[in-house]
Amino acid sequence: WCLFLDVDGTLLELADSPDAVEVDELLLPLLERLRVAAGGAVALVSGRTIADIDSLLGTGMFPVAGVHGCQRRDVDGRVHLAPVIPGRLSGLRKGLDRLAAAHPTLLVEDKGAGLALHYANAPELRDHLRGEVAQLAAGLSTDFATVEGRAVIEVKPAGYTKGSAITAFMSQAPFANRTPIFIGDDITDCDGFETVNRYDGLAIAVGPRVSSRWWLPGPAAVRSWLEALLKHS
Repeated sequence: WCLFLDVDGTLLELADSPDAVEVDELLLPLLERLRVAAGGAVALVSGRTIADIDSLLGTGMFPVAGVHGCQRRDVDGRVHLAPVIPGRLSGLRKGLDRLAAAHPTLLVEDKGAGLALHYANAPELRDHLRGEVAQLAAGLSTDFATVEGRAVIEVKPAGYTKGSAITAFMSQAPFANRTPIFIGDDITDCDGFETVNRYDGLAIAVGPRVSSRWWLPGPAAVRSWLEALLKHS
């Protein structure tokens, strides 16, 4: 097998903002044991940037896909980035900053390849923000797409997804010719589920927002399932 893991809501409990998540001391040793058992075929697949994931975990050792596949660090440490011309998102950024100034509970996150608007502390604004972001993004070309996750709306390069990142990993040793497992908890993980299903792999949904043939209730259950996987490996 080979393993692809989302981070927030899958390995870690969700928080009101990306900076507020708590990483316990047991997570990194668990990931390292999984990597040894899988011969190195373990990758993190997240909406966070690669730099953010490395900082969060305190290591830069793992293959990682960040910003929903717009960034990817392969097993050799090479980083592959979605091409974005500097300044293409400047108008969108100004518009999102105006929204955040009008509603101080909002958070604008610059991910380099894309921009994210977090509204966990203002869920009542969801429909309003959807319309505002759609209008702001309308001026961008079809090179960009708008995606939604749990209490976040993002604009990022089109054609790059968690599914495309998993496909890229699967073309390279040690992932190639293994059965993939992908565990994720949000709508942005669904194309990852579809991808591993095409490889006759195992797609495991976490929590109430997504569904799959296999399901776990939350991060604690994910950790327990991964421990069981280690025992049977």
